[in-house]
Amino acid sequence: MLFDTHVHLNADQFEDDLEETIQRAKEAGVHYMTVVGFDRKTIPKAMEIAENHDHIYAAVGWHPVDAIDMTQKDLDWIEELSSHPKVVAIGEMGLDYHWDKSPADVQKDVFRKQIRLAKKVKMPIIIHNREATDDIVEILKEENAEEVGGIMHCYSGPVETAQECIDMNFMISLGGPVTFKNAKLPKEVAKAVDMKHLLVETDCPFLAPHPNRGKRNEPAYVKLVAEQVAELKELTFEEVSEITTANAMKFFRIKA
Repeated sequence: MLFDTHVHLNADQFEDDLEETIQRAKEAGVHYMTVVGFDRKTIPKAMEIAENHDHIYAAVGWHPVDAIDMTQKDLDWIEELSSHPKVVAIGEMGLDYHWDKSPADVQKDVFRKQIRLAKKVKMPIIIHNREATDDIVEILKEENAEEVGGIMHCYSGPVETAQECIDMNFMISLGGPVTFKNAKLPKEVAKAVDMKHLLVETDCPFLAPHPNRGKRNEPAYVKLVAEQVAELKELTFEEVSEITTANAMKFFRIKA
């Protein structure tokens, strides 16, 4: 039994075969998923998918790349949706310095607002980080994000920073990159971080694991991530599946 903690089944890439993709995931042993909505287009679709499938949950937030587009009305909408029984987290939120659509100061402001919202509604957060590790850790500390905790989604940083995040009540989620031959850091993190702090994800349709690298990713492939973690941890695939699923259920406060 696997829990893919971060999917974008609400992406255009799944428009033609959504139900078939969900079925393939079930056949691969993926019993649970969290579909993440992060703007005006993807949030309603995430809610629709979660409402239509018992085993799929939703997270709602605002992506840092689009921070410049977020209004107070959007923030109020996210707060309103947070009380929906299928919504289990606020996010993804964070900082992304790779793309230059939204200035860094705007991203930081929107990030802080979402952390404060999550604390208000008492929900965990999902963090998107691209080339912004130091600023993200600093803001999480300044905003006392440990009060709600969260997930470092598709974590790609060093072991030391992972431990800093764990100390702030965050889970470390590993995705497709842990299977890449040249991905030194994710492999080191997988070996170093205690299993009780680890989750697995695909971030589909992005970052497909080896041997599907470069193709459209899908939730069924989270099995490849779990298999790689098992190998690095010298555990069985079944042990990794059981522990990471239990971690996700506890984190998202889902009753089996």
